[in-house]
Amino acid sequence: MVVPGIMGSELHDTRTDKAIWGLANGSWLAKAWLSPQGLDGLRLTPEELAGDYTRVRARRLLRFPAWSPFLRGFEPYHKLLRTVEDTVAHRDAVMAFPYDWRLPVAVNARRLATEARDHLQRWRAHPAHDEARRQAVDERPARLVFVAHSMGGLVACAALTLGPDSDLAADTRGVMTLGTPFKGSVVAANILNTVQGGPLPLPHRRLAAAAATMPAVHELLPQFLCVEDGLDVRHLTPADVANLGGDKDLFGAAEDFFATFHSTLDLPQLWPVVGTRQDTVQSMKLVDGVVHASEYSFRTDTDGTVKRLPTGAPRRYNVWGDGTVHRESMPAVPQRAMPVFAQHGAMANGKDARRVVSDFLLRDEPLGPDQAEDGIGLTVPDYVTPHAAWDCVITGTDDPAEVQCTVTALDGGWETVARHEAVDDGKLSTEIVLPGEGLYRVAVKADYGPAVTQIVFSGPAGYEDSV
Repeated sequence: MVVPGIMGSELHDTRTDKAIWGLANGSWLAKAWLSPQGLDGLRLTPEELAGDYTRVRARRLLRFPAWSPFLRGFEPYHKLLRTVEDTVAHRDAVMAFPYDWRLPVAVNARRLATEARDHLQRWRAHPAHDEARRQAVDERPARLVFVAHSMGGLVACAALTLGPDSDLAADTRGVMTLGTPFKGSVVAANILNTVQGGPLPLPHRRLAAAAATMPAVHELLPQFLCVEDGLDVRHLTPADVANLGGDKDLFGAAEDFFATFHSTLDLPQLWPVVGTRQDTVQSMKLVDGVVHASEYSFRTDTDGTVKRLPTGAPRRYNVWGDGTVHRESMPAVPQRAMPVFAQHGAMANGKDARRVVSDFLLRDEPLGPDQAEDGIGLTVPDYVTPHAAWDCVITGTDDPAEVQCTVTALDGGWETVARHEAVDDGKLSTEIVLPGEGLYRVAVKADYGPAVTQIVFSGPAGYEDSV
């Protein structure tokens, strides 16, 4: 079962017979993010908030690159699917699970549990299954393997621990999660806060208005100590969420869900893949309802007290992440965490993660990536305007000769090689100017380690300033 992340499934409005998320090109994205009604179809209606989920249908996994404020670029899943299909005994053994990523995790988990059981039964009745079974140890029948990206990991784990099929976990050999925010992400607070967050591009405010109605976004809010409040460090509260622009009731429901979810998250089959060495927000301050996110986190001793400096101030730790999810937003199995150098939206598409997935499918105990391998980080803005310079920063090296950076228009009409210069110890930077609107992919490759990519959206500088 291949389970995508948030915004990783195409969504179709069955009442208007129109796609509301997931089309083929940057012009559709510009219309979605910049036109007055571009995201109206994504907002949950009162009927949906009351539990009627018949309006929207998830048709398939994302097929083309997409973009969202703060979450940035989303690469499609065809490379991951091809890797899985090329590894298993027969392509019919593979099933993709598109889902309405706006809805509560528990809703999608229940549907995944049902569809996974049906898929397993179909595969066990497949002629190719008998041949594959003869090659298995003790000729054991097939079991399920879940490969899940981002929020899809929450859906997969909830299907096994909280779903209606109590035997599903026993019929599952493994769950590999790629960049899953088991304890949430500060990025979700940024998403909801953009209504109040000062002069930001219109797409950010469009997303905030839609996200304020989405249970799933509230379930991605941090469930760890992240709010820096003077000399105190505390959890986010429903009152905080309402203050920053979210829905306190949706967050309260999210807290109730995670209280149960984390208490049951004891899956020996779970193997998390985590991103590393990418600049990632890990904590925040709330000042007059505005989120000020920081790229450091806090740690506690076994008794729950925050580790502090001799001055009494909380100690700050940078644990990095994948640009969206920091490394410590994972379940209590850090000894199994397999690091890869990748941005969040591109992780499932990357060569290193796909190699780990292939190994996971073939072995009972995945080896994971080479731990001695090193890599680089990439930091770019999520939204830029044509003909205006912006900074492209590479971390992990201060030798320009070690890296190659290309910027390519996804429509194939333009490409440039960016030349970086050292600006600090372990940091390179350069200014880039894009020739027009659309989606652009920034790809950085060092002489060592894997390539890192990110998608940048180039949009107009002027537009109607209304949500």
